[in-house]
Amino acid sequence: MTSPHPPAGPGETRAWIFRRSSYPEYQRVASILRKETVGGALLLLATVLALILANTPAADGYYALRDFEIGYEPWHLNLSLGAWAADGLLAVFFFLAGLELKREFVAGDLRTFSRAVVPVTAAVGGVIVPALIFVAINATSGAETLRGWAIPTATDIAFAVAVLAVIGSRLPSALRIFLLTLAVVDDLLAIGIIAFFYSADIQPLPLLLAVVPLGVFAFLAHRYSVFFGSTPWGAAVILLPLGLATWALVHGSGIHATVAGVLLGFAVPVVRSRRGGGPGAGPGLAENLEHRIRPVSAGFAVPVFAFFSAGVTIGGVAGLGAALADPVALGIVAALVLGKPIGIMLATWVVTKTTRASLDPDLAWVDVLGVAMLGGVGFTVSLLIAELAFGQGSPHDDHAKVAILTGSLLAALLATVVLRVRNRHYRIIDEKERLDADDDGIPDVFTPEQDS
Repeated sequence: MTSPHPPAGPGETRAWIFRRSSYPEYQRVASILRKETVGGALLLLATVLALILANTPAADGYYALRDFEIGYEPWHLNLSLGAWAADGLLAVFFFLAGLELKREFVAGDLRTFSRAVVPVTAAVGGVIVPALIFVAINATSGAETLRGWAIPTATDIAFAVAVLAVIGSRLPSALRIFLLTLAVVDDLLAIGIIAFFYSADIQPLPLLLAVVPLGVFAFLAHRYSVFFGSTPWGAAVILLPLGLATWALVHGSGIHATVAGVLLGFAVPVVRSRRGGGPGAGPGLAENLEHRIRPVSAGFAVPVFAFFSAGVTIGGVAGLGAALADPVALGIVAALVLGKPIGIMLATWVVTKTTRASLDPDLAWVDVLGVAMLGGVGFTVSLLIAELAFGQGSPHDDHAKVAILTGSLLAALLATVVLRVRNRHYRIIDEKERLDADDDGIPDVFTPEQDS
């Protein structure tokens, strides 16, 4: 079998960025993105429905439903349905993000520095540059507007892959994996920002108490096969109540409850222990939980959050113009449309210069630009941070929502132009990634050297 990469010549380097992953990783990511594509379609449907309801005579009913409170007040859980969606359902989304990121660092592409450095550095660049652009535009607008600096820092993977599906792009596997990893690292950075910058009135006692169910959860998760064998009931009967207790205590501590989702995700083992049969004994608990929970997150949790958070009364063309004239909105749009691609491209370019690496021969910088533009499709986490920064229903929050929708749409359209131009080239790469001339069940371009 021949190598997909040409041999290094005089003065050349064998260090490639955006090279193909192993075939199992390729299959796993393809499966995830198929589910996220469906989730993106549902997310878009929920967003459109929310905007229709918020801008028709049904608006009063929509807002009444969003603000309807339910829950147990003594535990500080008497929340509106909108708050339950933001604090509760998004914790499921962040639990998956924690699972995915841990798996990548333990058993995926991010376990080696050479593969991790590009998406991690790109994600950091895609957070810093948009934040700086937002701050520059709002520097003279007052401290209140500056609270929104983190709004344009996240990439919504569900919307991004839905855009790819709509435009029919055959984006190469290496760039799809890059986009997914970038979005997951983005989510981790966002949850860190939320924990450190958007938490108030921290209560130490509930926070300390949260360590108890979290610790028991981690202990049982790491010994799951010993206590429960291969049956799934243990996760539902034992681990779920412990997860809910952790979530409730973190919520009561004043730290945003979605942080609990990430911590619980990190507590789940990725690789089976020796006592559980070792790595060769089949899917571990993390993979099983991801398989069961991802449809719930993509098909229910995130669309419901979008339904309650994306609804904003625009007020026609005049209202749209007034909203976008707000420096907060201008900062968000500029940060998503310009800041995201600039940050991602700049960080990736710096990696190539500092590590003497080169792009994979099948790709060009215009391909990276298309993916970087797609990184400007920020939605779910951006809406959450907007509510935390300005308060749900406030003028700045409403303007921020309009800006998030506008900026994400513009970023998607610009990415579409770039990626569609390259689609013929992507078809050639796709055919290469499907060719299995020796009939061994693995396409010929996926060689053993990629895992070294």
